[in-house]
Amino acid sequence: MELSVRRRWLGEMAPIRHFDGTLILAVLGLLTFGMLMVFSATHTSLEALNQDTGFYLKKQLAFAVLGFLVMLGVASFDYRMVKVYAPIGYGVVLFLLFVVLTPLGSETAGSQRWITLPGFQLQPSEFAKLAVVAMLAAYLSEVRGSPQLDHVWRAAGIALAPLVFVFLQPDVGTSMVFAMLLIGMLVVSGARARHIGILALVAIVATLGAFRVGIVRDYQVARLTAFIDPEADPLRAGYNKAQAEIAIGAGGITGRGYLDGTQTNLDFVPEQHTDFIFTVVGEELGFVGAIVLLMLYGLVLWRGFRIAMMSKDLFGTLLALGIVTILAFQVFVNIGMTLGIMPITGIPLPFLSYGGSSMITSFLAVGLLLNIHMRRFQ
Repeated sequence: MELSVRRRWLGEMAPIRHFDGTLILAVLGLLTFGMLMVFSATHTSLEALNQDTGFYLKKQLAFAVLGFLVMLGVASFDYRMVKVYAPIGYGVVLFLLFVVLTPLGSETAGSQRWITLPGFQLQPSEFAKLAVVAMLAAYLSEVRGSPQLDHVWRAAGIALAPLVFVFLQPDVGTSMVFAMLLIGMLVVSGARARHIGILALVAIVATLGAFRVGIVRDYQVARLTAFIDPEADPLRAGYNKAQAEIAIGAGGITGRGYLDGTQTNLDFVPEQHTDFIFTVVGEELGFVGAIVLLMLYGLVLWRGFRIAMMSKDLFGTLLALGIVTILAFQVFVNIGMTLGIMPITGIPLPFLSYGGSSMITSFLAVGLLLNIHMRRFQ
């Protein structure tokens, strides 16, 4: 009897033996970077206002603790349950995205993306990324053989609904994430190149039409224009791009030193604790610090890809690769816009940018990766 109980206990605890410590260490390294950079980006302006210089740091730390607990919770149950409840989560997210566009949504800087709660602003579009990953993985994992054109259209429909809601906020950056996610998961599932090409052509025409009818705000059009010609409006649309490049260039090889960045301390770079936090890394830690940061991201992406390849079922593979696609695309676009090689969009840098929704979603994504890794032998 005692032997039977012991075997059952070992069976239940077996997943813990395959906990991916390397992934967690890389995430904690990114989190440390983020905490240091958020404090550096905000302490001077808060001090000038005679406020607590650690205000944003403390809130970010609280978000991180909550996110870490969410990660542990998500890693504790069998990830295959996500496939069962994916439609419910997808439906909840669509409802929240609809609510954002009603008078219950909060508008900031020309975009309506949040639902204001006591002490917290919920951004449903962040959670929608994982909801779409789960729904696409659940659907495509049930397709027998390579997806045909009708499967491609159905998968596109899954991504299209939240994409439209997000585009109307308007949030072009997150809309791009959904589009890239859809293409990435279709490629992994074996969809034919010509079918993806047809889908891409339709998407391009629809996007051009949306710009034509004025769905996208003028300031966002100006941002895209400034990417092509920064000198056309250097004091407005091109200002963010120019200041970001100056800050990163000023860092040189080793940086100006932590808390010693002139561009950072004088608030020359707008939104430097959120979308433009990489400029703080570039100015204060220089090329060396930026390379260390990119290596940590590379480690996270490598572990995620490895987890996808080691998954015992197609659903786990698609789920993991979808998460890797989101993280990789956000890192590329966010850092790319600060370097001037991508247009400016409101995409946060995972684990670094200030924000509760982004932080919790990032930890939730890592929790799913850990879950798949721990149960690869079950």
